[in-house]
Amino acid sequence: MKKRILIVEDEGHLAEGLKLNLELDGYEPVVADSAEDGLRYWERGGVDLILLDIMLPGMNGFEMCRRIREKGDRVPVLFLTAKGSEDDRVRGLEEGGDDYITKPFVLRELLARIKRIFRREDWMREKPSRTVLEWPGVSIDLDAREAQTPDGKIRLKEKEAMILRLLAERDGEAVDRDTIIDRIWGYDAYPSTRTVDNFILALRKMLEIDPAKPERILTAHGKGYRLKLD
Repeated sequence: MKKRILIVEDEGHLAEGLKLNLELDGYEPVVADSAEDGLRYWERGGVDLILLDIMLPGMNGFEMCRRIREKGDRVPVLFLTAKGSEDDRVRGLEEGGDDYITKPFVLRELLARIKRIFRREDWMREKPSRTVLEWPGVSIDLDAREAQTPDGKIRLKEKEAMILRLLAERDGEAVDRDTIIDRIWGYDAYPSTRTVDNFILALRKMLEIDPAKPERILTAHGKGYRLKLD
């Protein structure tokens, strides 16, 4: 069954060029020229990936992505935009984007990133070795993306849960930042490790008794991060 890709792009020539090339690569693309129309397509269901511009008439791409994530849908979102600053890239990923590519782009690179996203989706559909992580005072349900802590129940972002799952699968071994980026976002989504460090910091604030002196989400100096479970 062909993967359906929603292209949300207001530049008509670019949208049609993308549609043609995606069809030739074996996908089923559909086009929306605004975020509002894109949301209507998405609400009908059956979308496997969204190629999303940021600068759109009316609602921008960041807001569209945020609304989708607020509904609990983890359909992959690949931002495809002329906004290439570091802050824009970080915001796109923190809003729930899976990858970020700037215009002008090389078509072959875009197609490679789409394939990489679908490979990550296959990993996510695999049954994880652990679905519940526990240590004193904390219980984390990775499937539900919820954590019970001494401060109450906390809802985890999708990528926060994915990072915990990856660290747990390595059974206490250190996972370097490049591996985390490659598995969770796709290596080229963001060319530095700042995003990983920010997510680790957020997880520690939620799950550690003293985030400044973590006992579970540990830094492996010179290597990356590891998760210490009982």
